[in-house]
Formats: sequence, structure tokens, C-alpha cells
Amino acid sequence: MTDFEARLERFETLAAECDLIGKLTADAAKRELYLRLGQHYRELADDMRTVIATKDAA
Repeated sequence: MTDFEARLERFETLAAECDLIGKLTADAAKRELYLRLGQHYRELADDMRTVIATKDAA
């Protein structure tokens, strides 16, 4: 597993954890925070997929 693949896996895990915490919390402000943080991690994962695909194509 390359460093990029490890980072991709970590971002995906963090996104899933943030989504779960956001769905379970009763506090609206915390819910919004964790759901937005999960979205950010999904965007980072998408960026990592692009980097991996570009690297593999080269």
C-alpha cells in the first residue's frame, strides 16, 4: 500500500466516523460541525483518488 492509498483510506475512515458522530449527537451545533467535517474528509478522499489515478496513469 502506498502512502497515497493509506491517506485515502484514512480520509474515508474519518469521514465515516464524523458522519456517525454527527448523526448520533443531540446538539445541533455539534451535528453541523461533524457533518461538515465529514464532507471535508470526503473531499480530501476524492482529491487523493485523483492523485492516485494520475500517478497510475503516468
